[in-house]
Amino acid sequence: MLDISLSDLVLVYGLILFSLVLMRMNRVGGEVELLTASLRMLVQLLAAGYLLHLLFSLRQPLLILLVLLVMLFFAVITVGGRVEQRLPRFYRVVGSAMLIGCGSGTFYLTYIVLGLSPWYEPRYLIPLTGMILGNAMTGAALAAERLAGEMAIRQDEIETLICLGASPRQASSSAIRAAFRAAMIPAINAMAAMGVVFLPGMMTGQILSGTEPILAVRYQITIMCVITGSVALTTCLILLPGYRGYFTAAEQLRRDLLRKAV
Repeated sequence: MLDISLSDLVLVYGLILFSLVLMRMNRVGGEVELLTASLRMLVQLLAAGYLLHLLFSLRQPLLILLVLLVMLFFAVITVGGRVEQRLPRFYRVVGSAMLIGCGSGTFYLTYIVLGLSPWYEPRYLIPLTGMILGNAMTGAALAAERLAGEMAIRQDEIETLICLGASPRQASSSAIRAAFRAAMIPAINAMAAMGVVFLPGMMTGQILSGTEPILAVRYQITIMCVITGSVALTTCLILLPGYRGYFTAAEQLRRDLLRKAV
């Protein structure tokens, strides 16, 4: 695999500066955000690289599990930062959903499909978990925000259905379905475009490292299937308890938790 030196990194970072100049010339704004994001990327990825090097050499299962929990923690915090309209008990619902949804997907992939030995092999476990978490974050953010928005938009309709004898689940079903569809769109679009519009990062990285293209394709198909299943399960685990938070024990809609979406 071709080496990328520090001087090469400096050279490609010039494209960030070039982008900043173009943004400045066209007065579009956002230069500070781009510069901050690029510096965060640089620091975070370098730190992650050194940490992974250490973990690969130590191979301590408890330490690896701790790293996975830290990854999950920051994933949930990131989802919270993306969402403007939050569900009741947002962090508890989203955190539990991502723990179960992504944990199940990771276990299925590494233990049942790949049969890792030992199960905590960090060279596989950490990157694969990261890919599953990263995609589940997008689905979780879309599901949580869309449900909150749909409940706010449909609150009059939901109350009318409740008055006509519908259960909270029946009255909220349209909002739940809309949120589920929104959460699944990125995974569906990614699968539909792979191999025709773009070559995914995992597959490209494996090919560049010398892996046979057919094996790289098998890995990519496998990870995408697991990602889709994890996103679907995480979304369900957010939406099903999520809508209940908008109702009292007497099955009355809590309008104080809703605001009209503009």
